[in-house]
Amino acid sequence: MLVGIDFDNTIVCYDELLHRIAVEEGLIPAELPASKERVRDFLRQSGKEERWIELQGYIYGIGIQDATAFPGVEEFLACCVKHEVPVRIVSHKTRRPFRGPECDLHEAAHKWLETHGFYNSAETGVSPDLVYFELTKQEKLDRIGTVGCTHFIDDLPEFFAEPGFPPGVERILFDPNNARPHGVSFQRATSWAEISSSLSW
Repeated sequence: MLVGIDFDNTIVCYDELLHRIAVEEGLIPAELPASKERVRDFLRQSGKEERWIELQGYIYGIGIQDATAFPGVEEFLACCVKHEVPVRIVSHKTRRPFRGPECDLHEAAHKWLETHGFYNSAETGVSPDLVYFELTKQEKLDRIGTVGCTHFIDDLPEFFAEPGFPPGVERILFDPNNARPHGVSFQRATSWAEISSSLSW
């Protein structure tokens, strides 16, 4: 077994950070649920697509250090270490944001992983050489295959439907806000604890 994990919105959670910034800037009502999808949909329906793109550039870049890890992800990684299951982080991430403050998004993501303890490899099984930030979606698909993932965890069901998704890899949809549709081609989980309990260690 070798588990591949997406990064944005799978390991790192932007919900509270994004909601707080959008409220502070008067873009959304404070009572809107703190969910990335709800904030995105509200801004798009309000004709503020450009502001949404700028916010994404900020939270994925210089603002990422204020984001948190999803509950249970560290425990999941510790369980992988315990059972000697290797892990790879594989993400599709551009080098620069499309909008927002200039920033090296790859460097910012590595810094987040380091400052939040994910590069304590004895506990997480993760080190910088096991993290792949690919510039294109196709490169991400290729990397999942070349590193030998048997399972891959991602928050986007449409990614699992890509024609180039490696055959034979078990697909696990991480859906913490219970906002995604069910699918026949992937397993769906709303928490890291649920993912852990579903694996045959």
